[in-house]
Amino acid sequence: MGRIGMPEILIILVVVLLLFGGRKIPELMKGLGSGINEFKKAAKGEDEANAASKKEEETKK
Repeated sequence: MGRIGMPEILIILVVVLLLFGGRKIPELMKGLGSGINEFKKAAKGEDEANAASKKEEETKK
C-alpha cells in the first residue's frame, strides 16, 4: 500500500463531513484534543514517577 496523498485526505474529510455534519465536527475535535491532553499528562506523570522511584533507589544504595 502506498502513502496517503492529498486526494485521499480530501475524500476522507468529505466523508467525515457528510457523516457528522458541520455542527458536530467542532465537538468531536474538542473531545479529541482533550483526550490527547489527558494522555500527555498521564505519560508525563508516569515519567516523573519513574524518575522519582529511580532517585529513591539510588539514595538507598
